[in-house]
Amino acid sequence: MKRVSILNELVENGVVAVVRGDSAATSLQTSQAIVEGGIKVLEITFTIPGAEKVITQLNEQYAKQNILIGAGTILDPVTARIAIMSGASYIVSPTFNKETAKLCNLYHVPYLPGCMSINEIQEALTYGVDIIKMFPGNVYGPDFIKTVKGPLPHVNVMPSGGVDQHNIKDWINAGAVAVSVGSNLTKGAKNGDFQEVTELATAYQHVYMHAKGGE
Repeated sequence: MKRVSILNELVENGVVAVVRGDSAATSLQTSQAIVEGGIKVLEITFTIPGAEKVITQLNEQYAKQNILIGAGTILDPVTARIAIMSGASYIVSPTFNKETAKLCNLYHVPYLPGCMSINEIQEALTYGVDIIKMFPGNVYGPDFIKTVKGPLPHVNVMPSGGVDQHNIKDWINAGAVAVSVGSNLTKGAKNGDFQEVTELATAYQHVYMHAKGGE
């Protein structure tokens, strides 16, 4: 099943690189630098001008490679459909939107909404959400995952916001199924230092695999 395959791939790779940028060209170059560093899951945010074109181009470029490309900062079902039609493998939102959840279910595409409370998480699960994005993660910290898993032991959580090389292990030990990393990874792109992005991508993937006991 497509949806299950995407979710398995996301969890297996573990590090979701959140790509933002002032232009499609910069975002494309940032994405390429991330992939070169070994991260295989990209979240192309719709704050990027022409984000759907970036998704399409990346899918074409990496068609023969096992690179998972999703869309982020999706606020409504219309934008979600545009992203899906452009080739997005999964949809990420800063908040939960039930109509977006329904649309993603219709197309068999995983939906990862941002939630901050047990009520929000429960509602999202009711609408078929497989992974909850804990956003912003730095507000609560890793212990929040343990707290959530008390009443909801089956919930899958991915922290976003405040994740860095030094605390990835804490998130994993708390029960996170994956981590979402943004500016801490891509900061070099603002100065045109894409080599730094590549080096950080390699470091983040290594730290994650080590935290999972993979090496």
